[in-house]
Amino acid sequence: MAIPHDSNPFADEEVNPFANPGVPPVAASKLSPLPPEPVDYDRGATVNIPLDNGKDFRTKEKELQAKEAELRRREQELKRKEDAMARAGIVIEENNWPPFFPIIHHDIGNEIPIHLQKLQYVALTTLLGLVVCLLWNIIAVTVAWINGEGPTIWFLAIIYFITGVPGAYVLWYRPLYRAMRTDSALKFGWFFLSYVFHIAFCVFAAIAPPMIFRGKSLTGILPAIDVMGDHTVVGIFYFIGFAFFSIESLISIWVIQDVYMYFRGSGKAAEMKREAAKRTMMAALP
Repeated sequence: MAIPHDSNPFADEEVNPFANPGVPPVAASKLSPLPPEPVDYDRGATVNIPLDNGKDFRTKEKELQAKEAELRRREQELKRKEDAMARAGIVIEENNWPPFFPIIHHDIGNEIPIHLQKLQYVALTTLLGLVVCLLWNIIAVTVAWINGEGPTIWFLAIIYFITGVPGAYVLWYRPLYRAMRTDSALKFGWFFLSYVFHIAFCVFAAIAPPMIFRGKSLTGILPAIDVMGDHTVVGIFYFIGFAFFSIESLISIWVIQDVYMYFRGSGKAAEMKREAAKRTMMAALP
């Protein structure tokens, strides 16, 4: 029985794998082949692979170790200098007061003995009180100037403030602070001399007689009475200034009394006499 010859099942297909055995199916396809991708055959290109990483790392490590050793050497040298200065009695003071604009060194809690801290705080109160007195003096004199007293007294009030406040700190507050901290008899002596002038000025300003200082440039009791009749507001400002100077005078008298009691009780008076006698003998020697 003869097997019927089947027709080619791929005859109707666009791609006939049996149509031409010598030609690949892709070649007989109507689809255009993809363009070949360019191949870079540049064999001269090199890839930089660092081979001396270990050497560079060791070099950098040595440099860091050298810098660290130099820093340690400088720290030790600075520490030796600080220790030498401390042994010699030289104190490095860092400006820390007032906190918002540090211009001076001030640390009562850590540098002043605890039994003297209250006295030092009261002395600080008199310094700040003087600032308030002279500032209010400017305000009162300004009001008087507006009411026809003339600009001269205003300029004098400004001069009192810009010379009185720094002068008070340098002449008597800083010597007292250092005397309390170091227990130096000579610094106590300088404080007493300067503080007496401070008290004298405050008492004079509270009275403000028309001499030495011009007219109504200080808010004392006499100018207050004088201007009260013509300008009541000016008189009130002057009476407030008189009260400020009076309170400042009383507190300052209390401070100098307590400092003197400590000075006598601690034996600093005898030490100061011995130092003065020693200096006199040294000056007398050829």
